[in-house]
Amino acid sequence: MYNGGKIIIGLLIFVGLVITPFLFSGEKATAKPDPKVNTPEILKLPESERKCIESKEYMRSEHMKLLNQWRDWVVRDANALYTSTTGKQYKMSLQNTCMKCHSNKKDFCDQCHNYTAVKPYCWDCHIEPKEES
Repeated sequence: MYNGGKIIIGLLIFVGLVITPFLFSGEKATAKPDPKVNTPEILKLPESERKCIESKEYMRSEHMKLLNQWRDWVVRDANALYTSTTGKQYKMSLQNTCMKCHSNKKDFCDQCHNYTAVKPYCWDCHIEPKEES
């Protein structure tokens, strides 16, 4: 009436089947991204001007929303100037404003996007910068 042995063997087989993909996936934990901001263009700037359009923290968490807003403002409203929280104005352009300083797409953009498995569609419309390998 009690098939305890069979149940335990069945549970062990079930657990083995569930954890097998994790054991043999070969996936290793990836290193936390460390985006590089030491591009030649940034290094050419005087120390006092080596600031992004908004704070580092804001850009880390909100850059995708900001870029979407820029797209809408430029394309739909024909407004091409962005006034930052510091009051300085910037041309809203991924290629000419953002990528001018962050010319290292591979070490800056791709590193975090790959880490978070995000595939932005920026380069579906914009021309992807060419980098030296």
